[in-house]
Amino acid sequence: MSSAESRADLVATPEVALTGQGAGDVELGPRGKRFEALHFALRNTKLVIGASVVLAFLALALVGPLLTDATPFEFGYPLGQPPSSEYWLGTTAPGQDVFAQFVYGLRSSFVVGALAAAIASVIGMAVGFVGGYRGGVIDDVLSMLTNIVLVIPTLAVLIIVSAYLSVGSLRSEAILIGLTSWPWAARAIRAQTFSLASRDFVSLARLSGQGTARVILREIAPNMSSYLFLTFILLFGGAVLTAATLDFLGLGPSQVMSLGLMMNTAVSNAALQLGMWWWFVPPGVGITAIVGGLYVMNVGLDEVFNPRLRRT
Repeated sequence: MSSAESRADLVATPEVALTGQGAGDVELGPRGKRFEALHFALRNTKLVIGASVVLAFLALALVGPLLTDATPFEFGYPLGQPPSSEYWLGTTAPGQDVFAQFVYGLRSSFVVGALAAAIASVIGMAVGFVGGYRGGVIDDVLSMLTNIVLVIPTLAVLIIVSAYLSVGSLRSEAILIGLTSWPWAARAIRAQTFSLASRDFVSLARLSGQGTARVILREIAPNMSSYLFLTFILLFGGAVLTAATLDFLGLGPSQVMSLGLMMNTAVSNAALQLGMWWWFVPPGVGITAIVGGLYVMNVGLDEVFNPRLRRT
């Protein structure tokens, strides 16, 4: 079982999420539950710290390119200059602006992470919802497919496919990552759907003549909204890390700057041996901060949505 899957298994199940606390036998309505969740979210240190880190790097990715006239692949700057008031993160050995590369690399990381996580989430939800709700032969076939993809060494497959297909765009890279990162999410969603499928409100919806898609979208999915959101965050962080790995190995897009590509060129040009720390430290810090911030956010949201964890 992957670390992401084990993390997802700790997320509060819908029947215990967002319940009232300290209100006696009074049951909060939907609006009251939202305010209660917001109340605890603003007071959860892990969530605040994680969200602050991720949002800070997201803001830099959006605003950063507006703060420099340089482009990531533009040459002509002083060679190997350390950070200064003129070059905020210094320059590379061939004479490129590191700050320009960093902010554009951040943007690429968020684009690939969001797109890959969206693709994996859609596939995982489709397989998990249908398998958990329908059961029987359909569930057996979908579970078999999920287990087959799950046991395949994802990174090795991505390396081989990327090498043969010559990935040339962020979209292609995101699609490849999304198509291989959904199985654990599908298993987690299937387990929650299987639990909800036997509830009275789902049985009533089924007896009223509602079809499978309508029951899933209107009855089951809304009761798993917090769970699905946390799953998306985990997929997002995993996609950013996987994309950085592929780019570092030189198997990602070479015409689009990314944090992994920055580290690849830094290593290729012996930045470590030359003591040019400003070339390889920023992308390493950026990858670590984004992925770490997303996982800390996930832990904080888990505590917000799960009253049992909230009390500990």
